[in-house]
Amino acid sequence: MVQTAELKNAVVREVDARLGQLTELSLRLHANPEVGFQETKAAGWLTQYLADNAFSVETGICDLPTAFRAVYGTGEPRIAILAEYDALPEMGHACGHNVIAVSAVGAGVASKAAVDRLGGSVLVLGTPAEEIYGGKALMLERGAFDSVDLAMMVHPGTHDAAITQALACQTLDVEFFGRPSHAAAYPELGINALEAMLQSFAAINSLRQHIKDRARIHGIITDGGEAANIVPAHSAANFIVRAEDNEYLGELKRRVIACFEGAALASGARLEYRWAEVQYSAMRNNLTLASLFQQNMEALGRRIKLADPDSSFGSTDMGNVSQVVPGIHPRVAIAPEGIVVHSPEFAQAAASEAGSRGLSDAAKAMAMTVVDLLASPETVGRVKEEFRKENEER
Repeated sequence: MVQTAELKNAVVREVDARLGQLTELSLRLHANPEVGFQETKAAGWLTQYLADNAFSVETGICDLPTAFRAVYGTGEPRIAILAEYDALPEMGHACGHNVIAVSAVGAGVASKAAVDRLGGSVLVLGTPAEEIYGGKALMLERGAFDSVDLAMMVHPGTHDAAITQALACQTLDVEFFGRPSHAAAYPELGINALEAMLQSFAAINSLRQHIKDRARIHGIITDGGEAANIVPAHSAANFIVRAEDNEYLGELKRRVIACFEGAALASGARLEYRWAEVQYSAMRNNLTLASLFQQNMEALGRRIKLADPDSSFGSTDMGNVSQVVPGIHPRVAIAPEGIVVHSPEFAQAAASEAGSRGLSDAAKAMAMTVVDLLASPETVGRVKEEFRKENEER
């Protein structure tokens, strides 16, 4: 117990000593936003920092040029701390992935002292393209998590919570193909692809009245025609369908497609649709691991709930990881309530002093949780036993 307390103090001091460097790295990522699978600068800066601090670094893992694995130690358990660093199109780091990435790097470097004293291994896994493409799901399929025993990351938000509720989801691209014609002179010769899309939206709005409370369907029209005096021969839209679990997501997907098929039949337009290659799974939180993180955040002075029933969350490819590896995806507050994630105001928060404090506390709490795990094989056993029992009950 004394050794654990001493090591926790040591990892906290290490983060404090490096906070200037970590903040500078976070701000550099924030000032140079890169969208999914194009995060070459971010991946380069993060891996360089890890390599400079004695981590063994592999870049371009899983056939993804901006994914990486950085390892310190050779023993078990192998604890993965996940870094996200992709930005949103047009909005930069309005989801705070610069904070996620650098808190992961800070936690990994601070955890070296625990590995040196207690054994085990710490991995910082660079996971690109969380926002749109589900990079973690691809990495999971390609073996990046095969030897990982536990995984964690921290997402910035407006609440402190050790558990995140995240929905299963999949993206859908839809197109209607009609027939162009002069809208005034010969409207009877046209087939209106935009009208088919509008009918689809109306059908989905009706469907929303009859789905489970936490399910979500939302979309935008990306092409609605060329000119007002031409019957639109093409329309396109992008949708996201979300549900609390994969089973209901499958049912909801079928009902959503029926809306588009009905509009195609009514309008005479031809329908084509494509579901995204990656389906995001719902987040499965390991309560044993979450309780450790909660205790460590409280030790840092944060009043953190295990779960916040009043807060909401979208979807994350960390959900895919959590289905096969015990994991957590806590949140750390960097902005006041009322500020919405994926907004310009949240982008500002991710580069603020509060963002730096959140980065610091997230890094410390993850490193302290690493200490708890490496110091106690019994605790690791409880984490894995909880995960095993949940698998049996499903």
